[in-house]
Formats: sequence, C-alpha cells, structure tokens
Amino acid sequence: MTDIQTALDPAHVVDLAEKGMLSCLYARLKPDRIAVHAPRGRRTFGQLHANANRLAAVLRAAGLKPGDHLALLCPNTPEFLEVLAATQRSGFRLTPINWHLSPPEVAYIVGDCTAKAFIAHADFAAAAVGSVTDRLVCKLAVGGAIDGFEPYAEALAGESDADPEHPVHGGTMMYTSGTTGRPKGVFRRRALVIPPQWGEGTLKGYDMDRDVNMCCGPAYHAAPLAFDIVQPMAAGVSIVLMEKFDPEAWLANVETYCVTHVHMVSTMFQRLLALPSEVRARYDLSSLRYVLHGAAPTPPEIKRAMIEWLGPILYEYYAASEGGGNFFITSQEWLRKPGSVGRLDPAFGTRIVDDLGHDVPVGEVGQIYFAHSPIARFEYFNDTEKTRAAELGDSHFTVGDMGYVDEDGYLFLTGRTAECIISGGVNIYPQEIDNELIRHPAVRDVCTIGAPNDEWGEEVKSVVSLQPGWDADETLARELITFARERLAGFKAPRSIDFTDEIPRSEAGKVQRRQVRAPYWAGRAKQI
Repeated sequence: MTDIQTALDPAHVVDLAEKGMLSCLYARLKPDRIAVHAPRGRRTFGQLHANANRLAAVLRAAGLKPGDHLALLCPNTPEFLEVLAATQRSGFRLTPINWHLSPPEVAYIVGDCTAKAFIAHADFAAAAVGSVTDRLVCKLAVGGAIDGFEPYAEALAGESDADPEHPVHGGTMMYTSGTTGRPKGVFRRRALVIPPQWGEGTLKGYDMDRDVNMCCGPAYHAAPLAFDIVQPMAAGVSIVLMEKFDPEAWLANVETYCVTHVHMVSTMFQRLLALPSEVRARYDLSSLRYVLHGAAPTPPEIKRAMIEWLGPILYEYYAASEGGGNFFITSQEWLRKPGSVGRLDPAFGTRIVDDLGHDVPVGEVGQIYFAHSPIARFEYFNDTEKTRAAELGDSHFTVGDMGYVDEDGYLFLTGRTAECIISGGVNIYPQEIDNELIRHPAVRDVCTIGAPNDEWGEEVKSVVSLQPGWDADETLARELITFARERLAGFKAPRSIDFTDEIPRSEAGKVQRRQVRAPYWAGRAKQI
C-alpha cells in the first residue's frame, strides 16, 4: 500500500475526523498547497495545521480543558480558521461573535458563554477590552495590539507545532440573533463530527485536488461557517475568504481562483443581478458548479433569474442553527415547484402542526417542528425555559417558521409566527406578499408588515425600496397595490405602501421585519 493509500484509508480518515485532526491528513498530502486565500494573508495546508497545533498548545498551557469555551471576535482572516481547527482538536467549544454588535452586546456574549479564552482582532479593540471578565485565563490579539491582550503571533511562536498527544473533537456554540430578547447559545453536549464530502455520492461531491470553496458571508454566522469553512476544511478544499461582499469582487474572485463551490443568500443574488449586463459578462464563471443558498427566502423571480444566468447549479436548503431541517431542492426540482425549499421526508420526523399541536392537512399553513437530533440534541445554554418554550413534547422543537406542504409533499415557507399579520382574525403571511411585489420592475427590495388598525387590529403595509429611475410617489404606490391585488387574494394585498431607501437585513440576508415594524407601533400599549 502506498503512502497516499495509507493516508486515505477509510478507517484512518474516520479516526482523524473523530479526533478533529483532518488537517493532519492534508498537511501530509499537500503541505505546500494554499489552504486559505484572504485579503489579509494566506496559509498553506502545512501552515494551517502547524498553527492550529501551536494554538491548541497555548490554550492547554493556559489551563483550558475539553468542554471549556473560547470566544472569537474576528473578521474573515486566516486566523479564524486556525482558531477553529485548534478548538476542533482540543475539545473546546468555540463561540464566534458577530463583530457588528455593539461593545455591550459583545461583552454579554463573552460573559454568557462562560469563555475562559478570548481571541479578538485589533479591528474591534474597544469591544474586546470592554468584554474582559475575571473568568478569562487567556486573551490573544490578532492583527495588532489590544490593551491587556497578548499578541497572537508571539504566543504561537513560543509553542511546538507537534500534534497534540490526546486530541479530542471540539464543537461550536453559535448564538441566536436575539430578535425576541437577549441572544442565546445553541448548546450541544456532544460535538457534531463533519466527515469529508468526497465524490459524487456525497452532498457536495468535493474533489480535494481541484475544488475551491469561497466564503463571501461573515464566518461568525452559522451558515457560512458550516458550508464555507467547516465542510471544505474537512474535505481538504482550498478556501477563498471575502471580508465584505461586493458583487463585482465576487465575480472577480470566481474567475481568479476558479471557485467551484459557494454559499450565498438572497440579497447577494439581488446585488449581482443589479450589476449592468456588460459587467456580468466580463467575468468567466465557468468553474462554478455548486451554488448553495438558504438562510432567508429568495423571491422566485430572483432565483429564476439566477438559474437562467448561471445554469441549474443552484441548490437550496432549509434548516436551523438549532438543527433539524433536512430539506434540500435542486434547480430542476425548483423549476417544477417554484418557491419550495424541498420535499418533506417523514423519515426525518418533521411535522407541521396547528395551535393545538395537531398535524395539519395538505395545503394548510401550520408551524414547522423539527425532530430533536438523537446524536447531538440542542438546548439553549443556561436557559431551560427558552428551550422548553420551543419544544413540542420531548421530541420536537420549532424556531417559529410557518409553512405548508402541497399534494406532492413539497414544503413552502410562508413566514414566521412572530411576523404573522393578524387582520380581523385572519392570519396573513408577509413573505407571500413580498414574493409577489418583488416581481414588479420598480421594486428593488420589500418588507411587508402589520401596521396598527383600530378596527381590524392590524392592516397589511408594504415598505418598498425602489430601483433607480422610479419616483416614490402616490401614483406608484397605487400601481403596486393594484399589482399585488391582481396576484393575491384581496385581504392579502397591502392597504398602503411606504417607500424607504433601504430595507434592513441581517448579515444572513434575513429581512429585519421587527425593525421595520417598530416605528409604526411606537408608543402603543398593545403590540399585536
């Protein structure tokens, strides 16, 4: 058996995966190949593996033990991947923090996750300093100086790059967006082990010798972290990091690095499609073969335009940070079932139920409940009440999404319970209205909400941002209302249209419906 055959022996690969040591395999097979391309540096597979070992040694020398938590406040730089790889082989739980948060919000998460180590980038020095707690036994600064933090590079330079003697697979504890109060950690007592996805029989079918995966969203978010960092790292695939999404820079990266795989969200599609056709035609995108998307609903007209441009290489998933989901749809299926996120497979235990917890019939909207993972069941960290509030019995949980299945079992999302508009006792789901209005040529983005109505409780209002060249006037507002009425039941059509420069969205691309809704309900004792 050759050295390569020995290295790729299935039993050996499984053993490395279970110990969080897959980077050891790639450091051996292709030590000088570039593992990470980024605006602020690059790493070979050999360098990435060695630095992960050094950091693991630093953290263990500081007193961290398997099960301890490490907080990370860092943009999309090579150090982000080194920290992830180090925690995976040390049994630590990594909490990447949204660096868009205010210093008090960052401090809350560092404290709430009970971090014993904190690694922060100098770009966010003020938030880092304001988040220091007595619990922290190790504080490292990446990319520059932070008062009270040891320089990351210096700390690593003092340690050996030898593999740890007793590697233990670590995990992550992501935080929810906090739309219903303080964000909470999604905690699993057992780490999820990600095996390599090589060959056509796997979801992504990676080829470790030629494929390149681009991460164009913030790595602190669950979806880019899982699909654009963890999975390609496990498969030994080169990763291109973007620190900020820019549509033309995205095109240039695909051409320059021959990107094959990427995860995206709806707003990215819209920004790409808004580029002049001559700009889009300037770049060679022929290397692309797998564009995964999810996290937020994509209006059907936007997705159809992307498929017409790139071909049937869009693959959509539906899942939650808490787990569950198991919905997946190819471009070909979606063209037959536009708007669907995939077929409901009873084997995975997903249920759609009414307010009494009874399964709803085909075509009827209900709340979506996922089956708890038998392997790595989640709970909200130190919040039993929030965990129980999300559960249906002991077997299922929800993140508040609403939807229905058609006669062929395909799931269609209609919104979230928190977003549901109740007008005169009738439930109206704003995503359905957004999906129609976005088809109008004047509409660049849209967010439909429930506005106060003294008689009906709420009335449907759509807040719209316009494409260049259109006037935000009453004439256009009436035209948009008529446009919606021609495509929706009358009670679903907006009663009024307001115009805005920009619809607020999260980094994951989700419309911040509560933020749009808030001004209309300000000062009212009752917030339906």
